[in-house]
Amino acid sequence: MNRTIAHTTPYAWPWDGAFAPTRTALLVVTVPGAPAPVASVDALAGLLRPVGGVVVQVTTAPPRAAPAAAPVEWAPADHRVESAGVDGFFGSPLDGLLRSLRRDQLLLAGAWLETSVHSTMRSANDRGYECLLLQDACTAYDPGLAAAARSQIEMSGGIFGAVGEIDHVLSALDHERTPA
Repeated sequence: MNRTIAHTTPYAWPWDGAFAPTRTALLVVTVPGAPAPVASVDALAGLLRPVGGVVVQVTTAPPRAAPAAAPVEWAPADHRVESAGVDGFFGSPLDGLLRSLRRDQLLLAGAWLETSVHSTMRSANDRGYECLLLQDACTAYDPGLAAAARSQIEMSGGIFGAVGEIDHVLSALDHERTPA
């Protein structure tokens, strides 16, 4: 059965047509001093868990230009990981955690889109994860760079993954909960 998330670009996500919440992790990237994740991320976490998904808060180091601040404690996380840099995999147990949980489909949300979220997504892709950036669930450090960050993901047919919106994932998860 072909199951993908509707309206993702530049390809139907996941590429193999086999969306499975039991293979999925929502990575909520946080940065000290950045705003908390958007409210729709809570709704996504609430629908993902009952169908077998997990939620991981990934706290990354702030960009050098950002002032130091206290880490964001985002309540709905099942697991919390701290990285040593802007990339959530750098100096952290994130890869080992995801592999031990058998998660290879990643939904990415959080802050900052063009730094921590983007770096984490590129690194995940390099490690073989199938990635979907939830563009409306990300906050940009510099809003003028958001379009370029999205373009980099989508270039070359989706070199770093695909881009979608949280409502389409919510619809797919609602369909998972409703018997056919």
